[in-house]
Amino acid sequence: MTQVSIFVGSVYGGAEELAFTLAEEIKSNNHQAQVFLPGTVNDVKNATHLLFVTSTTGAGDIPAELEALYLELTNQFPLLTDIPYGIITLGDSSYDDTFCGAGKKIDVLLQELQAKPCIDKLEVDACEDFEPDKPALIWLECFLKTL
Repeated sequence: MTQVSIFVGSVYGGAEELAFTLAEEIKSNNHQAQVFLPGTVNDVKNATHLLFVTSTTGAGDIPAELEALYLELTNQFPLLTDIPYGIITLGDSSYDDTFCGAGKKIDVLLQELQAKPCIDKLEVDACEDFEPDKPALIWLECFLKTL
């Protein structure tokens, strides 16, 4: 049984709702899941498996609640050597260059901290999938196979 720590950044609640849906699905697959809104650096350092679920705000920015954790990780720079992670990032492709920018920034930081992506990040486009649950649950199936 694996413990998945889910860190959330949400603007209007969609990413938060998705995170809790994913946590229930993880539990139904005989693993454990805990949702952090947004969590601390110690929560990240003590995790065995990381999952970030975030929307994107502004010009490709990380939502405020998760941005504080992102900045703490950037400043403290704790090595997360080989801790497996996955990212689900929500965005709107009509914003071109900033599409899913929050997830892309988190991905770069986690790689700099030497965490290990266990699956490609999922970029959910609001123009194609108004409800992100369906693509996220399909992605989660693949994520769970890596645990």
